[in-house]
Amino acid sequence: MASSKTRTAEISRKTNETAIAVKVDIDGEGRFEVATGVGFFDHMLEQLSRHSLIDMTVKADGDLHIDDHHTVEDCGIALGKAISEALGERRGITRYASLDLAMDECLTRAAIDVSGRPFLVWDVDFPTQKIGTFDTELVREFFQALAQNAGITLHVTNHYGANSHHIAETCFKAVARVLRTACKADPRQGNAVPSTKGSLKG
Repeated sequence: MASSKTRTAEISRKTNETAIAVKVDIDGEGRFEVATGVGFFDHMLEQLSRHSLIDMTVKADGDLHIDDHHTVEDCGIALGKAISEALGERRGITRYASLDLAMDECLTRAAIDVSGRPFLVWDVDFPTQKIGTFDTELVREFFQALAQNAGITLHVTNHYGANSHHIAETCFKAVARVLRTACKADPRQGNAVPSTKGSLKG
């Protein structure tokens, strides 16, 4: 349940495929405790926390004997639900943000509307199908689940890049930075919902 004083939430989600426990603090310092059993994915979630300044605890026990898909997707679901709950009515937030993020040879853009309306536009191609043992197609699956359950409109475009690790990492870092900006308080908004509808709950 979201706190009335701080923008925090805790979500537990259990299915026959995974058991996920997530905690978030939107106004944190980018501290993280991540253990999903998927090494590369842990690294990406750590980037998401560190660069969004959202404190995150993500613990997952999934059916990794099958593959990483259910674990990655279900972490996106739980994390999205936690972010949505922590934001509450989304009063006083900046709401919109966009950013081009560079990493070595790679450049990726992320744009966000913390609108209550879930949508993902994904224009990212990877030159390889795997990063180590991690399926690169799961990067999109994570962000689809995150956007759907956080109630955000998210556009991610990789302009160019040659290294799949760099492309994935710029996606996570760029999304982190736009989340950080869009969720922060806009001092001119006060306690108002930044919408002519008066609601950002979908």
